[in-house]
Amino acid sequence: MKALEGIRVLDLTRALAGPFCTLMLGDNGADVIKIEIPGSGDDTRKWGPPFIGGESAYFLSINRNKRSLTLNFKEEKARKIFLELVKDADVVVENFTPGVMERFGLGYDAVKAVNPGIVYCSISGFGQYGPYSSRPAYDQIMQGISGLMSITGEPDGEPQKVGIAVADIGAGMWAAFAVMAAIHNRSKESLAGGEGQGQYIDLSMMDAQVAWLTYQAGNFFATGETPKRLGAAHPNLVPYQAFMCQDNKYLNLAVGSERIWERFCEGMEMPELRENPDYTTNVERAQNRSKIVPYLQEIFIKQPVNYWVEKLQKVSVPCGPINDLADVFSDPQTLARDMYLEMAHPTLGKIKQTGLPIKFSRTPGGLDRHPPLLGEHNQEVLTSLGYSSAEIEELKAQEVI
Repeated sequence: MKALEGIRVLDLTRALAGPFCTLMLGDNGADVIKIEIPGSGDDTRKWGPPFIGGESAYFLSINRNKRSLTLNFKEEKARKIFLELVKDADVVVENFTPGVMERFGLGYDAVKAVNPGIVYCSISGFGQYGPYSSRPAYDQIMQGISGLMSITGEPDGEPQKVGIAVADIGAGMWAAFAVMAAIHNRSKESLAGGEGQGQYIDLSMMDAQVAWLTYQAGNFFATGETPKRLGAAHPNLVPYQAFMCQDNKYLNLAVGSERIWERFCEGMEMPELRENPDYTTNVERAQNRSKIVPYLQEIFIKQPVNYWVEKLQKVSVPCGPINDLADVFSDPQTLARDMYLEMAHPTLGKIKQTGLPIKFSRTPGGLDRHPPLLGEHNQEVLTSLGYSSAEIEELKAQEVI
């Protein structure tokens, strides 16, 4: 048994935020039916290069553990099929521009009328209301407007986005959490003898990013000053950043407490640092950032990164190299935790996948379904609804599926 076995999700999402949400649900046992446009499907099927045997590497990375059903919502018969699926579903996730699902006649009210227990999650750039609600949104736009890019990059450089689509992925994670919270609430009501009502979830990518500002927002609230870009450094802690080493690789160092500072001075064999009144506590070190950081850089450049990692790890100072992805996927910790896996694919043989970050003791998730071919499960899903082979062929001829 997996944790979410018995939960059925109708996935109307494409690109990244929504598919990452449903990936999390599918990895843990939910039956995710990915509903795509006939003939083209999810936009990311074409996002490349690179492609692997005609399949987009991007699509393959976020769509395992899902079944693909094609439906053309411009056709009444397709909308009818969707509402038939709703009857036995637990969750609907969609990330169309606000108002699109209502125009199809498949908004929350219409779906709730068929299944009052449905949890209906809408993911959008700016949410279902507010002055920006109708604006189109992609990750790059959201990283900028939410303030994230203003605090990312070198002090004298341009604003930078994070190297992965954190606004999309973050929204997907918030959405998965929200869906499970709503399912828990529904179950709690049922156990108490109630009807077990579902609910509507309005998830905004901008809201999700603003919530992630946490301590940077706290610093702004406290001072009224907008935080500046600090490159790899921390706005509150010193030394807490990356340093170049002799082999042109970087050491990440995180001195997050006075105990760690004492161990750092010990590991570096530099008692003069601990005794210097300019560096006694983090308050002094932060005030003298411009002195201590260049001083440490002159020291770290004298040895390769692994030398410093070994030396500082011996005294339990949090540190590590800045790995590239070749390093990450050959790292013994990554391998020991099954975060680099392979799975079978019907046209590609074996494909590589990142593993599951959540390790349940009794109900572990798994890689059970390959990322689906477009419409691969049309016959399977429609047959389960009672459609005959002849009726399915007719739907295909009418471009309903």
